Amino acid sequence: MLSTKDWLRASWNAGRQMLRPTAGGRFHRGFAMNTVMVPIRSLGPQHRERIAAHLLRLEPRDRYLRFGYAANDDQVRRYAELLDFSRDEVFGIFNRRLELIAMAHVAFAPSGEYESCAEFGVSVSATARGRGYGARLFERAVMLARNRGVSMMFIHALTENTAMLKIARNAGATVRRDGSESEAYLQLPPARFDTRVSEIMAEHFGEVDYQLKKQARQFWRFLADLQEIRQGVRDGRHQAAE
Repeated sequence: MLSTKDWLRASWNAGRQMLRPTAGGRFHRGFAMNTVMVPIRSLGPQHRERIAAHLLRLEPRDRYLRFGYAANDDQVRRYAELLDFSRDEVFGIFNRRLELIAMAHVAFAPSGEYESCAEFGVSVSATARGRGYGARLFERAVMLARNRGVSMMFIHALTENTAMLKIARNAGATVRRDGSESEAYLQLPPARFDTRVSEIMAEHFGEVDYQLKKQARQFWRFLADLQEIRQGVRDGRHQAAE
């Protein structure tokens, strides 16, 4: 039976093979796939507080770029409370302290005329910049959207949000500018077997990474408590000796 370490290594290697770029290093309409896997975990109702905490930690300008307006704390909390996890896809990246440092929201249109469309939104903490997390989250969003039958992904962003628009352009999206706002849309090819398997592997990889970080955090807390106990015993012995 494989150990957790061996299983994780096998998942990593399999995922890298399935996420290998196509010939020329491009993926459908200019969407580049990166072979470096980033553990991304699906989020649910139990993560509302962490989602709100992540968004509340965003610097004022980052919050402005994420929502398109200067959202106050109450509006941010309201957004987290109203997330519909039964319809939409929300996923993120955790650090070793299990803090949510980057997250994405794919909002799917309700059944009807626009059910083949979805909108993408993303936020990355200032301390996690420059690691390509926004692009990795977008790749995951495209994979999920394709597997849900979406053929058109929209990214509504302020024109000054150059980072988000760069991700969209690099993916081959068409960007239209209307004053202070821009709208990008990306046509998605139908899902194939490999995109469905890649989603399963990505889910497993993100979940295993999260559980390992959780165990490590619990272990360090245990050591910290144990150290306090040991210190208390030493202090007690010292006082008794006096």
